[in-house]
Amino acid sequence: MKGLVRFYARPRLKSPNMVASWPGVSDVSIIVANYLKRKLGFKELAEIEASYFFDPIGIIVRDNVVEAPQFPESKFYYWKNKGGDSDIILFIGDDQPATNSYELANCILDVGEKFQVKRVYTCAAALSRIHHTEQPRVWGVATSPQGAQELKQYDLTKRGNLQIAGLNGLLLGVAKERDIDGVCLLGEVPAYAAKIENPMAALVVLETLAKILQVKIDTTELARQAIEARERMKQVAAEAMGEFIDSFTTPIWEHDEEEEEE
Repeated sequence: MKGLVRFYARPRLKSPNMVASWPGVSDVSIIVANYLKRKLGFKELAEIEASYFFDPIGIIVRDNVVEAPQFPESKFYYWKNKGGDSDIILFIGDDQPATNSYELANCILDVGEKFQVKRVYTCAAALSRIHHTEQPRVWGVATSPQGAQELKQYDLTKRGNLQIAGLNGLLLGVAKERDIDGVCLLGEVPAYAAKIENPMAALVVLETLAKILQVKIDTTELARQAIEARERMKQVAAEAMGEFIDSFTTPIWEHDEEEEEE
């Protein structure tokens, strides 16, 4: 971690949990993290030197003047939970590196250990056969049998064996290596809509995370976004079905014309 993390503050935190997030399938994780950050008013804690983990692929020119290379931000924030037993450290990465993901995960956990975090949480999407009109469920996995047992009280869906891609999953694997307790909450998203932003899944994950962390958060805005997204998905599905029908059927009057020509 030495030389890779620049600290902006050194707060005294009370038995903190860490929530870490990157963009991923349906952006479930990053929606949760950004909403949490905005609604609870997190303060800046530290930033990782992104040039160690990312290679810029070009530069921006404004008014014929070249700007300095830009890198994705990888920042830590903190929030003091005045009404609870544990504060929160929030890490948000704008992007996932093509290489050095393992080193980045260790760097993040170094910061966590510096503040003696008791548990690390990540979020992700769970691709399933759910339809976009159905209410998504939340799956939960933990880095230990004890943690998995604890999750049962939140009525999470148990799926047995699965794979969590990217750093939203890898971070927990590295946490397990380092004997740091970790949990991942996964919101169900339709497999056919994996590339579409899904605030419906993010909402149910956020509600579960808030319960576990014993945090009160107003989810009204995200709930409204979820309703709007569901309506958009219905429209996209209807358009796709229309295209499917057009591709594999012929209007009846065209059949009549063909018969007359014969």
